[in-house]
Amino acid sequence: MIKVGVIGYGYSAKTFHIPLIETSEYMELVAINSSQKELVREQHPNIAIFDTAQALITSGNLELIVITAPNNVHYSLAKLCLEHGINVVIEKPMVTTSVEAQELVDLAKKQGLLLSVFHNRRWDGDFLTVKKLLKNNQLGDVRYFESHYDRFRPIVRQRWREQAGKGSGIWFDLGSHLVDQAINIFGLPEALTARCLPLRANSQTTDYFHVQLHYENLEVVLHASSFSAAPNMRFRIEGTKGSFIKYGFDPQEEQLKKGISPINSLYGVENEENYGRLYSEFSSTAIETEQGCYKQYYLEIAQAIKLGGCNPVNPADAVEVLKILELAEISSESGKKMMISTAKNYDRLK
Repeated sequence: MIKVGVIGYGYSAKTFHIPLIETSEYMELVAINSSQKELVREQHPNIAIFDTAQALITSGNLELIVITAPNNVHYSLAKLCLEHGINVVIEKPMVTTSVEAQELVDLAKKQGLLLSVFHNRRWDGDFLTVKKLLKNNQLGDVRYFESHYDRFRPIVRQRWREQAGKGSGIWFDLGSHLVDQAINIFGLPEALTARCLPLRANSQTTDYFHVQLHYENLEVVLHASSFSAAPNMRFRIEGTKGSFIKYGFDPQEEQLKKGISPINSLYGVENEENYGRLYSEFSSTAIETEQGCYKQYYLEIAQAIKLGGCNPVNPADAVEVLKILELAEISSESGKKMMISTAKNYDRLK
């Protein structure tokens, strides 16, 4: 069993990482670092609790550490883990700058350790469905790809993600998922144009974004609003054979919040009324959503550590995501289209 420690005991740790780790047949959760010691002890009475992340990292009893602390400390904590010979999973975004990200990639390679980023939305059922449609050429040549993460959050909350600072705001928080999905399918764009804005009253950071990724013969739009009270479109894809439109979010997060186990046979299964529809010139067909499977991420992490298998999220991909996040902010501030000089397009569907 891989002995795992988790840094942080906030939403992402409790909702995603800990349930996925505890239901893995290859991992054992043995330690948590949190200031909420009594709550952790109540809910996890048989594991070690550390007052500081540094104490957990240097305890000498861990093979994998999962970092769910605020974004601005990801770099320092991951660096310390790697320096102590410990494999690392970092909650997205990987860090707050692409320079720091590349430094961690280089250090992990030098140390011969696994470094991965929790881009779990690659295992959303709707995204898996989109990839299947594209792989089977059911839309023909894609010319337009629109990806949304809209919510109704008109009031600013008192939490670190909504405070001013590096790596805060929904462009880094939610945009990192949408960017990762887009480049996972289409590779890097040639250029981008972005608007990343604080639209809510008293907002200190980005709570709206509309980002266009420019490819040859393809336009990708990534969008998120905090004022969307209507049914939310997730994907709209248009190709030479037809279109696919999908509403609603993948069910896995809500299922985990309700305590449904990741190993439950119904976990990740979407209700039929939320299926997307495939449109051609003369027909409309409901497309069954693929079963979502966040647990696949930690299965592949275990295989990578124990058997030398492939890293489920290559950290080099996360470096490219951060470059896009950074360029979009520059584009928004300057009002200019930004070229991506390092673009190298590739087809991940083959």
